[in-house]
Amino acid sequence: MSLRGFSTPDGRTAPLLSDPLPPEPLPPEIAFLARQGFDAGRLARAAALARTCGTDAAAALIHADLITEEAYYRGLAAALGVPFLAGDLRLGEGTRYPDSLVAGVAPLMAPGPATVRAPRGAAIAALLRTGTRAAITTPRALQAAAFAANPVGIAAAAADTLQRHRPDWALGADTQGPHLAIAGLVLGAVGIAAAFLPAPVLVGAWTLMQLGFLVMVTVRIAAVSVEADRPPEAALPDTALPVYTVLVALHREAPVVPRLVAALSRFDYPAAKLDIKLVIEADDRETDAALATAALPARFEIVRVPAGLPRTKPRALNAALPLARGACLVVYDAEDVPDPGQLRAAATRFARASRITACLQGRLVIDNMDDGRLTRCFAIEYAALFDVLIPALASWRVPIPLGGTSTHFRTGVLRELHGWDAWNVTEDADLGIRLARAGYRVGDLRSDTLEEAPRAVRPWLHQRTRWMKGFLQTSLTHARAPRRTLRQLGPLGTLCAVALVPGTVISALAYPFLMGRAAYDFAAFAWNGSPAQGGFWANLPTGASVTLFVAGLLAMLLPAALGCVRRGWFDLLTTVPGMPVYFLLISLAAWSGLYELVRAPNRWNKTEHGLARTSRTGALRPQ
Repeated sequence: MSLRGFSTPDGRTAPLLSDPLPPEPLPPEIAFLARQGFDAGRLARAAALARTCGTDAAAALIHADLITEEAYYRGLAAALGVPFLAGDLRLGEGTRYPDSLVAGVAPLMAPGPATVRAPRGAAIAALLRTGTRAAITTPRALQAAAFAANPVGIAAAAADTLQRHRPDWALGADTQGPHLAIAGLVLGAVGIAAAFLPAPVLVGAWTLMQLGFLVMVTVRIAAVSVEADRPPEAALPDTALPVYTVLVALHREAPVVPRLVAALSRFDYPAAKLDIKLVIEADDRETDAALATAALPARFEIVRVPAGLPRTKPRALNAALPLARGACLVVYDAEDVPDPGQLRAAATRFARASRITACLQGRLVIDNMDDGRLTRCFAIEYAALFDVLIPALASWRVPIPLGGTSTHFRTGVLRELHGWDAWNVTEDADLGIRLARAGYRVGDLRSDTLEEAPRAVRPWLHQRTRWMKGFLQTSLTHARAPRRTLRQLGPLGTLCAVALVPGTVISALAYPFLMGRAAYDFAAFAWNGSPAQGGFWANLPTGASVTLFVAGLLAMLLPAALGCVRRGWFDLLTTVPGMPVYFLLISLAAWSGLYELVRAPNRWNKTEHGLARTSRTGALRPQ
């Protein structure tokens, strides 16, 4: 017997002791496990997790590592009274990539059941209500079988989907030869013409080039005036958070696998709403072995990309993109250590931003800056780019060449744009321009991702050569129809895109010559103390040189110094005056990139990771 309450002087009944509430019934997608004798406490915990984060109980149960995926689907097959198929799936000719994987159903080769199913979410409860004659397997086994059934087709889709659907946006394997021939003819024609042009015309052309560079450096100087801070936003509750896909492309990255898995395991995000895909080449046995020994949590999945050309990061990402289950998606590099709250912060920004904000660029931070002078300069360069320049570009709503990692997308928009250009070795910069041409914006996400910089000149040069080559590829791609590009980007957007993509390479190529001549003219002007005879036009080249020298130094030093101040790296301010010497190395990389564009346009210069000797935050230390 229970006491319901007692009467108060005013006649109301006050509660004293009540019957305990009956336990909530288990959701159907896990209730069948209780009838099979599975631990009731784990099932109750999964049901509570599902209610807390607003997801299905099966995902909560599996992603919390309360049951293995194989054990769950074996139990589901037993509940449905159908066979369970594990690792020897042989799919029939009607298998479609990615449709079969998205639907979770594919035909089987005879004999046996006609189809096999690997349901997720609401589809599980639906099957339990209606029953099925199909065999049951796990989603991972179905994915592996689909890749094994059509490796050539999947490799081709990953390489050429953009080319097939939007050839005007794609670099393409077959278009680079004509592009390079045209570029070579133009450069040759300019060189021949320069040999026969009168001196005044050459002086005028030189002056126009100087003025063009002044426009480019003005963008960098103006960025200093933009405030980078944003007021903090109240984070979304777990129930309102979307499923988030994390893509990480790895190639020969065995040394950093333990650190990467540890970093991705620390996300402050509901485990049932995480879809983490580690993408590797099918023949990368070293990385595959490292992942096999890493004891991956259930929310991690390995996607093995079939062999094919080009062997690039964007091709690997394209193979995994159709499998993404999240409404939002982020790309990281293998050496990254993102802030644990980054996904929640990005999901909150997306939820409160307009639909045309299709991408958020996180802040990349070099953490092994104390390895030497080169890494210190790299850290300063990144501070200038991600803490000063990109926030300014985002506030101006102009095209932004993306950083390639810590880039967050609305998955639907990314699919609408057909993913990444597999043939472009800086697919991030190209995608940033394509987003702008399609009418979308890139926002700044004030959340850090720690990275490792090469500490020796040779690997640094190989990496930067690839970047410069990719900027040239991006420039050639989007310069095919200049009037259309101008109309899509607008005058200001076009100016910024030209300054940031081809302008970056051209300015690096010309940097030693322009700045050398500018320094000479500046010294001569300072020594003479007065303009030469001949009036305005005669002094215009020298005046432009002097202005370029001063503006160029300001464009290099001001964003770098401000980036250090915003980071609190006051000890690195003494390195900032040496940045003009560092830019000589960037010029060397630009010339190397131009050469490689002709000799090996699709070569992906691999950067080795896991070599850092220092870590200012401790995040890059071996696990």
